[in-house]
Amino acid sequence: MDNILGIGSRIQHKEFGDGVVIGVKSATYIITFMKSGKKEISHSYPLEVIEEEEPADDLVSLADVERSLTTILRKWADMQEIVPMGDKWRGGTLLMQPLDKNLKPKEMPIDALFHKVVMIRDRLRTLEQRVNASALNDDEKVNIQQYITRCYGSLTSFNVLFKRTEDHFVGEKGGGE
Repeated sequence: MDNILGIGSRIQHKEFGDGVVIGVKSATYIITFMKSGKKEISHSYPLEVIEEEEPADDLVSLADVERSLTTILRKWADMQEIVPMGDKWRGGTLLMQPLDKNLKPKEMPIDALFHKVVMIRDRLRTLEQRVNASALNDDEKVNIQQYITRCYGSLTSFNVLFKRTEDHFVGEKGGGE
């Protein structure tokens, strides 16, 4: 293959079968295959071209555009990020048992609790961005930022629910409240 394929080109790979080019990097294609999902394949690999699309002049992939748009939307909208819950909690329930045995316990799906925790986290992040972009003076911003950080710290107990550590709440490191 002498020339570079464009996004949308349909190809066939000896091992992975039929696929579509969804991204073009300087030395590789990002291809979604019907049976085996997304793979990164070298430009030098001999692919059978079923239908060729012209490459874009700037070689920006659809994935790059999606990432950029997602970043912008998260920054400027109250959009909730998709955050995975730890697999061991899926389908589980939280049982709140009152000390008084005459009162009924309350049961709640852990998925629902997790959704509410993620919403709180997202709203705190939005509040943080709005404070930083506000016309408040620096001392007022720092003061409000400290309260937000303490809120994150108060919510660290819920970190056990998150699948990825990068999604965890982080409070003041080493600082006591």
